[in-house]
Amino acid sequence: MPAEITMPQLSDTMTEGTLVKWLKKEGDAVKAGEIVAEVETDKATMEMESFESGTIASIVVKEGGKAAVGAAIAIVAKAGENVAELKKAVPAAAANAKLSTTSTETAEDGEAEGPTQDAHKDAAHASPAVSASLEAPSHDGDNGARVKASPLARRIAKDIGVDLSGVKGSGPNGRIVQADVLAAKDQKPAAAGKPAPAALPARIATGATEKITLNKMRQTIANRLQQSKQNIPHFYETVEIDMTAAVELRKKLLEMYEKKEGVRISIGDVVAKAVASSLKAVPQLNATFDEKTNTVTRYGDVNLGMAVALPDGLIVPVLRSIDQMGFKEIRVKSADLVDRARAQKLKRDEMSGATFTVSNLGLMGIREFSAIVNPPEVGILAIGASVDRAVVRDGQIVVRNMMTVTLSCDHRVVDGAVAANFLVTLKNYLEVPALMLI
Repeated sequence: MPAEITMPQLSDTMTEGTLVKWLKKEGDAVKAGEIVAEVETDKATMEMESFESGTIASIVVKEGGKAAVGAAIAIVAKAGENVAELKKAVPAAAANAKLSTTSTETAEDGEAEGPTQDAHKDAAHASPAVSASLEAPSHDGDNGARVKASPLARRIAKDIGVDLSGVKGSGPNGRIVQADVLAAKDQKPAAAGKPAPAALPARIATGATEKITLNKMRQTIANRLQQSKQNIPHFYETVEIDMTAAVELRKKLLEMYEKKEGVRISIGDVVAKAVASSLKAVPQLNATFDEKTNTVTRYGDVNLGMAVALPDGLIVPVLRSIDQMGFKEIRVKSADLVDRARAQKLKRDEMSGATFTVSNLGLMGIREFSAIVNPPEVGILAIGASVDRAVVRDGQIVVRNMMTVTLSCDHRVVDGAVAANFLVTLKNYLEVPALMLI
């Protein structure tokens, strides 16, 4: 009997997915475990593998279409089955039923009617500056030429500095999709040590307005954070940490690894190691809470979530068993996760299972902030910038490298004294880094 390739649940909160790109076409052979498509979930665009082997007889959900989790998106003919006959047997209505082009992102390209159409109508009567920002497809190339590209492809192109006017699209009607942008990046000669320019939104003319419909990722973030603030009784504790010794340690680690192996340890890696050590010492924070059963689960391994900013939201890749890693391994694995998170190439298990999360805005110059707990975790640490400040030591004003961190906790599970114990432990590890080696 023929088999179905169904829409998998690629994230914990996913209820439906959008087919961004098929990597196989009808008539192609497929093996179980082989990557066959790219699917946009409520968190990211991810690669989808087939759990069936055979020949793809019919693609039920075309590129740009949506399907609920568990719904058939392709039919696979098994060995000995007639592919052509099987394709004819698949009702055309079934294929059309699964295809939905009313999603927000499709509407952004002007290919379907929907709420975003109002924005395009507004653009027709707005000033040229507003029209430029709303009619994004007309200004994706450096030369201002109109380019046909999916919203996801446009976002990634802006993030990594790819000019879409020079990219050939492989999607429907020559539409540029994510894979085309990533392929163009690989072919583009890298500027030596020069980061991609920051993607800035177009200016809005005085007196004009711009209406933007939240994409799936932003909607999920909005819903989860609203639920967190409404349902979790947050409390916050802040401490200042003298990072002078940690900075010196980082310099020594650079001497050890950068020249010989090209691994550039960051101060964030040192902080991550200290956070992992502190969670081992204070396991009440390395935990999750199930409010349905009123049970707390504490973990012997530290799976550290790292908030990573994306052009239209954020994602939290997970560095598993970080407590068992050295500084070099933390740098290599975290850099890989962050790069693939920004390219939206993470796998499901790399975005789930965190036992604690850190959010670091220090590189952006933020001195102090508070983060919202990411349930079912019971705590999150907001890390500010590590900078030289004038402080008092032994009655004298001296310059020390200082960093402010704020711990947000779920008060249903964590009490103030436990949170303070964690912060004191973290402070000790960073002010006397040798303690992390004991």
